[in-house]
Amino acid sequence: MTRRSLGALLAAVLLGSALTTAGEAAARLRVVATIPDLAALTEAVGGDRVTVDVLARAGQNPHDLEIRPSLMVKLRRADALVVNGLDLDQWADAVIRGASNAGVVPGAPGHIDASRGVPVLDVPAGRVDRSMGDVHPRGNPHYTLDPGLAAVVTQNILEGLARVAPAERPVFERQRQAFLERLDGAMPGWQARLAPVRDARIVVYHNNFVYFLRRFGLTQVGTIEDRPGIPPSPAHLARLIGTLRDGRRPLLVVAEPWNDQRLAARLAEEAGGRLVVLNPKPGASRGGDAYLAAVEANVEALARAMRRDPS
Repeated sequence: MTRRSLGALLAAVLLGSALTTAGEAAARLRVVATIPDLAALTEAVGGDRVTVDVLARAGQNPHDLEIRPSLMVKLRRADALVVNGLDLDQWADAVIRGASNAGVVPGAPGHIDASRGVPVLDVPAGRVDRSMGDVHPRGNPHYTLDPGLAAVVTQNILEGLARVAPAERPVFERQRQAFLERLDGAMPGWQARLAPVRDARIVVYHNNFVYFLRRFGLTQVGTIEDRPGIPPSPAHLARLIGTLRDGRRPLLVVAEPWNDQRLAARLAEEAGGRLVVLNPKPGASRGGDAYLAAVEANVEALARAMRRDPS
């Protein structure tokens, strides 16, 4: 074979490989999730049949996201949108309107509400108004922090993806089942490591972790915010510290990366407790393993805080 024919053959092989890769990428469903938790769970179900982008990054407060044109661009060509629902990501409504993508509007096949069928906690009784702070009328929206609810959430995602790509349902079902088996395998270890934390009183900055704490039998005794989303008043902090000082059990104060950690640390010090920073969002790694890693990191942070607590 001549050098010229060898070069032509190599070029053909490379071109064929590039076309195959491009074809595979084009065949994948383009999915956008509003928050990183849902992006990771969507990748766990979709695997290599999807490409997933996310609107709120891991270090951002999902309650209050700035609407930018770049978010609308992400959604404009999406085949599906996965939303948290329960009013957590209401800002997504403006992104949907700006994207002008009929396939992902509420009611369209590609609009996937991950909250369907979730047993919602903290549903307020009676009238709700803005004077009460950032209260969610339909209940606490942070259900993705409970790994025990991943089966419900991933089933919603599976049904949504299968509406858009029905031929892929068997693949989605296999991948979801494999992810849930890994999660179920990790759960006993998480339960065992958090058993000592059941002796502790837990104060949270914002009421984000109610699902997580209930799943593992942990006790929340207060919040730094006296009204959700509103900085605490000095009077509220004084009352909270006074109440916590009287307790005999260990105290853990839980804050998130975007909270006022100096305030949380001062409250923990004055009340005789320990500050623990938990990040409820998966980080840079992708797929179902990112979701499992986020749970693992928070379990380990709480367990480590108890091992260091001198009480």
